[in-house]
Amino acid sequence: MKILGIIPARYASTRFPGKPLAVIAGKPMIQWVYERASETFEWCYVATDNDTIKQAVEVFGGKVVMTSELHRSGTDRCAEALDIIQSELNEQFDVVVNIQGDEPFIQPQQLNRVVSCFVNPDVQIATLVKPFAPGEDVFNPNSPKVILNRNSEAIYFSRSVIPYVRGKEQSQWPGSFRFLKHIGLYAYRTDILHKITRLQPSPLELAESLEQLRWLENGYRITVVETD
Repeated sequence: MKILGIIPARYASTRFPGKPLAVIAGKPMIQWVYERASETFEWCYVATDNDTIKQAVEVFGGKVVMTSELHRSGTDRCAEALDIIQSELNEQFDVVVNIQGDEPFIQPQQLNRVVSCFVNPDVQIATLVKPFAPGEDVFNPNSPKVILNRNSEAIYFSRSVIPYVRGKEQSQWPGSFRFLKHIGLYAYRTDILHKITRLQPSPLELAESLEQLRWLENGYRITVVETD
């Protein structure tokens, strides 16, 4: 099974422009992410739409491809990058792992866990979750929550707290249910990646601003792996 790691990195951001270039312990954030991913994947690339990010990656010796400025999401950018890389290398990949460019502390074992899902030929998309830590704000809308079925597949993702804990004060909810926080790391079979990026934005996706809801609404399955 051939795995391709892609790190989508854009410069424009409403909350933190240029975030991939923010310096942490003497290195740009994107370099930390790239080095972690390269420990796991033989083929690893940054996909960007910005010349400054491209130059920064080339300075530390990373591989980078330029993609369109028009992409709505990192998943869309990964799909274009996949086509470019396969054409340049004359290789065909089985699985693409989408590693966020602002996750400098991602661990190789987390990447390996999400890739291990694809030993099962029925897995289409995989992602990671972890339990909310004691004292962590489960009500924070910037920390999407997910609920699973008995096959460890996502039923729904939400910025709201799910499930609703009936009969308890909200202050008691964190101790009444094991809430799961989504970690924005995805892996997709390459044929599935191309299919989901052709889908139109869906009502639930637009309401929550979570692209994975588009996939669920269209009947795709997302396998979920728990990490620390």
